[in-house]
Amino acid sequence: MSFSKLLSLLLLVNFIFIYQSHSSPDNNVTKAQSHIKPKKVHLSLYYESLCPYCRSFIVSQLVKVFNTDLLNIINLRLVPWGNAQYVKPNKTIICQHGEDECYLNTIHACAISIWPDPRKHFNFIYCIENQGLPIKDNQHSDGMEAVWKACSARSGMDQKLIKDCYDSGYGRKLLLQYATETDHLYPKHLYVPWVTVNNQPLYDKYEDFITYVCNAYKDKDLWRNIEATTCDRSHKSPNS
Repeated sequence: MSFSKLLSLLLLVNFIFIYQSHSSPDNNVTKAQSHIKPKKVHLSLYYESLCPYCRSFIVSQLVKVFNTDLLNIINLRLVPWGNAQYVKPNKTIICQHGEDECYLNTIHACAISIWPDPRKHFNFIYCIENQGLPIKDNQHSDGMEAVWKACSARSGMDQKLIKDCYDSGYGRKLLLQYATETDHLYPKHLYVPWVTVNNQPLYDKYEDFITYVCNAYKDKDLWRNIEATTCDRSHKSPNS
């Protein structure tokens, strides 16, 4: 064999080796996996307006999601229905705390729909709940409307969009969708606030939701970089 043929053969073998090493399935999988981000934890709150326990949780506990970096690892959903019921065939909605609750639940639902970013609609809902509104059994009062309008102004949210949502009946439609979701919870909700992490209820441990969120999140390197007030201090066994 001539030297030129031998050199050509060696170059061909080298090319095949380099090609196979770069196109190896294992190598491609490794590269793909390195770009996969861990899924966020699904945190859901099933609640109702004018409920003192829901109010306390939203104002004192859930707000921690926004006062820290915890929102980086959470998909937060607020579901304003709670213990309300509807009566067939007209689906008349009956709320535990009367018409004021039904009214505010619908206002909440409209805000969540119009501004799906939790940073936006939570500020609005927090503002309403933080008022400590009195519970009345009669039809919704002008005071309730004044409160949410003041909160919308404070949060930079267009009052007309919310009012149109309510007046058009679209808010009621949203509320009935939340009713269906709440009714199909498994296990069934027993009370409010009802908090779930990745669809698993926390029952009476709901105030310790941060611990459950941190334990559920897969990327421990990320939550170690989150502020010490969240996962670093809360990473422990939920049963400890």
